[in-house]
Amino acid sequence: MIEMKPTSIACLLAVFLLFSGSPSQAASLYSEKDLEIARRAMSTAQASDLAYDITASLTTEVGPRPAGSENDAKAVAWGKAKLIELGFENVRTEPVKINAWNRGSAHADIIAPYPQHLAVTALGNSVSTPPAGIKAEIAYYENFEQLKADGSGRAKGKIVFIDSKFVRSREGRGYGQNVPARISGANEASKRGALAVMIRSIGTDRDRLPHTGTMIYDQKVKPIPAAAVSIPDAELMVRQVKSGKPVKVFLAMKNTTTKGKLSHNVIGEIRGSEKPDEIVAIGGHLDSWDLGTGAIDDGAGIGITVAAAKILKDTGVRPKRTIRVIMFANEENGLDGARAYAEAHGKEKHQLVSESDLGADNIYKMHTRVDEASMPWLKEIGAVIAPLGIEFGENEGSGGPDMGPMVRNHAAPAVTLAQDASQYFDYHHTANDTMDKIDPVKMKQNVAAWVALVWLAAQADVSFAQPPVKK
Repeated sequence: MIEMKPTSIACLLAVFLLFSGSPSQAASLYSEKDLEIARRAMSTAQASDLAYDITASLTTEVGPRPAGSENDAKAVAWGKAKLIELGFENVRTEPVKINAWNRGSAHADIIAPYPQHLAVTALGNSVSTPPAGIKAEIAYYENFEQLKADGSGRAKGKIVFIDSKFVRSREGRGYGQNVPARISGANEASKRGALAVMIRSIGTDRDRLPHTGTMIYDQKVKPIPAAAVSIPDAELMVRQVKSGKPVKVFLAMKNTTTKGKLSHNVIGEIRGSEKPDEIVAIGGHLDSWDLGTGAIDDGAGIGITVAAAKILKDTGVRPKRTIRVIMFANEENGLDGARAYAEAHGKEKHQLVSESDLGADNIYKMHTRVDEASMPWLKEIGAVIAPLGIEFGENEGSGGPDMGPMVRNHAAPAVTLAQDASQYFDYHHTANDTMDKIDPVKMKQNVAAWVALVWLAAQADVSFAQPPVKK
């Protein structure tokens, strides 16, 4: 006889109950009380401005908050005070070691064949140019793959220009396709003897505002300056390249890095009543780039997840498992807060992890990363939020960037509530990332989905788990 663990028996029983009875009236895995609390919280969320108000508070009272900056410290103090004000338990900050990169001045011009000023910004972690700047001819590459395939030596002594184009989509697929040019463009250009690299901004807008973002130096390669050009100016450069005449550019930037600084993750909880040591972890990242005020990236994620937890707290019913809200440090320029959280809490039992980090447009799909035994519970959560216009997606959810170390290194089960990214990359990492880009009605739809997900995950009679690794 095969011995079955109690959890396995519970899983089989739950699946049987779910699909037994008439086709139109399958038994629920969750109690009627839990479903009623979830639906009532969803209704409250759709009438609440709390998420919007939290985001407005952060972006107005603190503003841009690059990791390691004075405003970053203000944001940490703001986050701790906000969680205490809202009545969360066990509110604390946890230290995160970072290298703080500081943006200085940036200037660029086409100096031949047809002189024009260029709107540019340094990429995060970029070194400075020499004090007098760099004057050099452009070596044009249509995309990053073309640069990597080039063995001709034509980039030597020049400024490499990578013209990767971002195609708009609801899923935001173009970001993953184009971001290698930003992250590693300087390394590949340096290997070929280039003096600097400039990239077409990774965005979908037509504004003359460059998009910043992190890049990472290969320690085996000489670091060279890296900058992004606004999309209209990138197209100006392309037109001059197509003239057939050599295009010469001047680039000057001044940036600094301070190693060994501290930032902090900010954490608050609603302590579980029955399984307090099992965690439903949600959150967003507290830091932002410095060009805008970090409203969509990721003030909105902070507002959405904190508001969702607060609405559940205000039901007056304590969840079975602990609900933990995390404001992560330095996602933008290193994911240091994510790694620090996983190192400090990776051995804890996480029922579910999920981050909101793609603005505040409508959620349209719920992706999971759970095992088959957990799946019926997640599908029922999907059915609860389906009236919000949310479809059930694939079992390949990531949980979000800051939950990545927990998912990859500690097998934490995850959900991704996928937001419509059609407009997000118009503003992402630019001076246009400001509060007016958030639609309060769409933000409420986000919070409504989050309250149902978090509550029902905390109440499930089964411990969620990640699917086995595919071999």
